[in-house]
Amino acid sequence: MAHSVRRTLAALALLGVAVAILASLGAWQLRRADERRAILAAIQAGRAQPPLALTPATSPGDLGAWRPAQAHGQWLNQYSVLLDNRNQDGKPGYWLATPLLLDPASRSAVLVLRGWLPRARPGQPAPTPPAAPAGPRSVAGELAARVPRLFELWSFGGAAQGQLPATLPVAGGAVPQVQNLELPAYARATGLALLPAVLMQTRGDDALVRDWPQPSVDYSQNQGYALQWFSFAAIAAVAWLVVAWRGLRRGRRTARP
Repeated sequence: MAHSVRRTLAALALLGVAVAILASLGAWQLRRADERRAILAAIQAGRAQPPLALTPATSPGDLGAWRPAQAHGQWLNQYSVLLDNRNQDGKPGYWLATPLLLDPASRSAVLVLRGWLPRARPGQPAPTPPAAPAGPRSVAGELAARVPRLFELWSFGGAAQGQLPATLPVAGGAVPQVQNLELPAYARATGLALLPAVLMQTRGDDALVRDWPQPSVDYSQNQGYALQWFSFAAIAAVAWLVVAWRGLRRGRRTARP
């Protein structure tokens, strides 16, 4: 009798924990669905705004993410940077970032993500990024608050792989390759007064690919996962009731004279 009671109590405890965990997973998926719904609303709201003309006097409050924007200036090819480990349709490659000088007197500029180019195959020379055309140019695209980040790989010595040089341009005219690019560090390296936003170029005359990724906004998928977790929690709850009812019946039969 004591052994049966202990087994029943253990089963009830395990099922109770399962119900709590499964229900919490369902609630977490609902929160993820709300987050993705909010991201989708922010993207739609940004793209619905009128195009913004970028100037040195542009207010930071107007630099909302996903807002269409245009800039007129001169490309500074000597400050170009390649962002490594950026995939496109499953192919490894780079994003090419080049600043566009808006005002020579103040050295005000905006960093432009110009597009994607593939990584060279093993045994082939590294690709040469296409130089931006000289002279005044107009660039159209969408704004981003920062350069999208990747998880950085660290060497055993503790130094970051692909670290941005302290000063640009580098000797010999080589284009640096970095994992991530922070605007404050890039501004210090170039001496430019950068706008606190990044322009993702959407049109151009070169062979760069400009199919920029965006966050996943399929909130219905999270809602489906939540329904599954809540269903599992309901099954565990029914099992808890069945075990409790059977244990109660056994106890009543044992208690009879």
